[in-house]
Amino acid sequence: MGVVVTAAAAAAAAAVVVVVVAVVVVVVVVVVVVVVVVVVVVVVVAAAAVLNFQLAVAIYFIDFLLLLPTVVVVIAAIVVVVVVVVVVVVVVVVVVVVVVVIVTVVIVIVVVVVIVATAVTVVVVVEVVVVVVVVVVVVVVVVVVVVVVVVVVVVVIAAAAAAVVVVIVEDVVI
Repeated sequence: MGVVVTAAAAAAAAAVVVVVVAVVVVVVVVVVVVVVVVVVVVVVVAAAAVLNFQLAVAIYFIDFLLLLPTVVVVIAAIVVVVVVVVVVVVVVVVVVVVVVVIVTVVIVIVVVVVIVATAVTVVVVVEVVVVVVVVVVVVVVVVVVVVVVVVVVVVVIAAAAAAVVVVIVEDVVI
């Protein structure tokens, strides 16, 4: 019975490790996304600043009227990039937290079932714990990889959109 309790403690420790790893991955993903967002926003804001400078030195009122829609597009691009990235980060955090909670509950259920089923041998208990821990780690890694890929794709699309806005601004200003 003491070995069963030890196996249960090992499963609980594995659950804690999974949770800690998931939290670290989420923090790293959030930091990377924030850095990329800051870079994209700085580029778009720089384009808006160039446009603003051109507006300040524009001689004819018609130039201002022609460039006004571009100003609106630049501001809209900044808002869209920030909103999209915030939504993606929230989804990433929610998905990882849900997966970690589900996996931890599964580990606890398995451990309780193993402890209750005293007819099971010690070897089977250890095997069950090892299999559950491996499955948990694989599921969390797969979910995190998928979420990271989605975040990268969204950020690349947002950066491309910002680059298009910058090109439009440059074309209109020139």
